[in-house]
Amino acid sequence: MNKINVLYEDNHIIVVEKPYNVLSQGDSTGDLSLLDMVKQYIKEKYHKPGNVYLGLVHRLDRPVGGIMVFARSSKAASRLCKCFNEHQVQKKYLAIVHGKLDKEEDEWIDYILKGSDGKSIISPDGKKAILQYKVLDYNTEYDCSLVSILLKSGRHHQIRVQFASRGHYLLGDQRYGVLDNQQICLFAYQLSFTHPVTKEEMSFELFPENKGYWTRFTL
Repeated sequence: MNKINVLYEDNHIIVVEKPYNVLSQGDSTGDLSLLDMVKQYIKEKYHKPGNVYLGLVHRLDRPVGGIMVFARSSKAASRLCKCFNEHQVQKKYLAIVHGKLDKEEDEWIDYILKGSDGKSIISPDGKKAILQYKVLDYNTEYDCSLVSILLKSGRHHQIRVQFASRGHYLLGDQRYGVLDNQQICLFAYQLSFTHPVTKEEMSFELFPENKGYWTRFTL
């Protein structure tokens, strides 16, 4: 069984770390997804016969790592989906971006359109995309910034496109940045939501492994 970093689990939800370059759910590639891995984990841990129910309520892009929550019951899935759709879930990301930003913190509002080639662009024909960022540190030697990002909407490649469009592409972003064959520096490090059944306020925090470009900063 693939080893999974489980941050929390009960009868209704399970919160895990999504590794870099693993699909959130299966696609046409047929590659193993995190959804499959967590199902297998539950099946083996609890000796469940037959199919295991696991509800996918949000996604992370394949190259991106970080915290994800899955629903272990249909009731939890519908309630969590509603929370995500109504923006009642707080999602924060860490990123390392090229250059020094003009402001220490700001809110960006753009309109993002997903193209037929799978890439997204800023376009008046797109859907509204909002994020807030805060600069945590700047590395003079390498001319790059560590930023914390609060995502207010969930558009396709939103963070990557909004920063790249302003000349601050994410380091390691092979699609919108520089082709350097390095791991993208984008990690979902905080996730906060109301438990779908107990109504308890849940908050999780996890930092990326100190390797690659992340070594340029103290996390």
